[in-house]
Amino acid sequence: MSIDSMAADLAAQMQRGYELQNLAARAAVCCGRVERVMASFREIQLLDWQSPAGRAYRNSVALQEVALGRARAVLEDAVAVLNRHAQDVASAPATAATPAGPFPWLR
Repeated sequence: MSIDSMAADLAAQMQRGYELQNLAARAAVCCGRVERVMASFREIQLLDWQSPAGRAYRNSVALQEVALGRARAVLEDAVAVLNRHAQDVASAPATAATPAGPFPWLR
């Protein structure tokens, strides 16, 4: 393998790691947004609802908060996995056999 091809492989590998880190950062921003929505749901639940319709609305909001909490947990896991994978990609030795493209297993 020539020095030029190794340098190109290394540059491509570093680019993939950088793109993965960007994706992880964007997913982390989504986690923050979900947390803010959940906080607003908690505020709604603290309001004093007198009517049956108001109480039903509060219960519906509580169910939505639970669902968002689960989604946030999945997003947090995804952020951790993406960060780990980005580190693995960036630290892996560059070789000519490194597959390029989004779906190398389909080749």
